[in-house]
Amino acid sequence: MSGLTKEDDDMLRNMPVEKVLSLLHMHVRNLWRVDGLYFLGIEEKFGTDAATQIDTNCWKTLGKVEARELKNLLHIEKNDVPALMYALRNTSWSLYQEDKQIEESPTVGVYRVTKCRVQETRINKKLDVFPCKGVRFSYLKAFVEEFNPSIKVNCRVAPPEARPKNVWCEWEFKL
Repeated sequence: MSGLTKEDDDMLRNMPVEKVLSLLHMHVRNLWRVDGLYFLGIEEKFGTDAATQIDTNCWKTLGKVEARELKNLLHIEKNDVPALMYALRNTSWSLYQEDKQIEESPTVGVYRVTKCRVQETRINKKLDVFPCKGVRFSYLKAFVEEFNPSIKVNCRVAPPEARPKNVWCEWEFKL
């Protein structure tokens, strides 16, 4: 494992698989907590537009890096839609989404978030719904372009657009 000391590597290897999975899930949640906390801090000081612009640039960079690293880590050799959907399911974004639906065929994939933790948290804090379409689109577009530039991503629905009651966002990936 790159970036770990031998002691850290040994510690993780000696943990029961369930504990390693719990640790992974905790770190995914923490990544999103940090993302939300820094966004809220920027939003409070400089407004939603500035926070969204910074967030968009961060996620765009992450999309490219994450696609490249996942292809390598998971030994993904194909670059078709099913391979893309498999890689996408392994992103921090997807692992954070508990309520999602994924459909795929050889040439089209659909990723749908039916209950969004980020949006639900904002609503519970009495904040406005986050207009996330631009941020998520830049991330997914960068991810897909790095994975296979022949696949195109299309946003079917995402805030700030009106949406069906049971869908927060829906993305289509087409070869």
